This record gives sequence, C-alpha cells and structure tokens, in this order.
Amino acid sequence: MIPTQLFAYEVGTGRLVPTVAAVLGVVSVVAAATALARLRRGSPGRARAAVAVLTGLVGAAVGALHVSQAAGGLGTGNGLAGAVLAVVLGLVGAVAGGVGLARSRARRAPHAVPGAAAAPR
Repeated sequence: MIPTQLFAYEVGTGRLVPTVAAVLGVVSVVAAATALARLRRGSPGRARAAVAVLTGLVGAAVGALHVSQAAGGLGTGNGLAGAVLAVVLGLVGAVAGGVGLARSRARRAPHAVPGAAAAPR
C-alpha cells in the first residue's frame, strides 16, 4: 500500500500557468534556433520561424499577465519567477523568429522590393 501523503503535493494555478508560459517560451526559442539554422543551410525554415513568433508572443503575453497579477515577490510560491522567465524567453523567441521570417522573405525575392520603382539611369 502506498501512503497517500506521497501524492499530496499538487501544483496550483499560481505555478502552473507561468510554467506553461515558460514552456511556450522554450518552444519558441528552440523553433527559432532551428529555423535560423535551416535558413543558414539553405533549407526553408519559414514555418518554424512563424511558430517561434506565435508561441513566443503567447508565452510572453501570458507571463506578463501573470506578473501583473502576482501577489508578493520572488520566493513566495506564486510563480513570479516562472512568469518573468516566460516573458524573457517568449520575447527572445519571438524576436529570433522574426529575424528568421525576415531572412526567409529576403531569400525568396532578393532583388524585388514591392512598390519600388526602378531607378533612372
């Protein structure tokens, strides 16, 4: 028989929400890094870069919302550290994903600038 006190710990929403947001931030950073690596090798990485931007922005927004609503400071058990980590990782992943999107767009049409007229000679 297993004592029930071994399973008495449960993660409340105060820690679960910022943990999920931080995981989204990590997914964003990993997706951006793989997109940039694929673009460097010449492979398309546009979808991964878009995933990085989307998950990064969602993770940063959820983390920022939790930071604004958190009562107490760091170490009080309300998930403030996880929320701050989610904001940082989400923003890093979103910016790196944006760089990947810009590089993939520049790679597709290196000389075409939409709406630009040809310079007179």
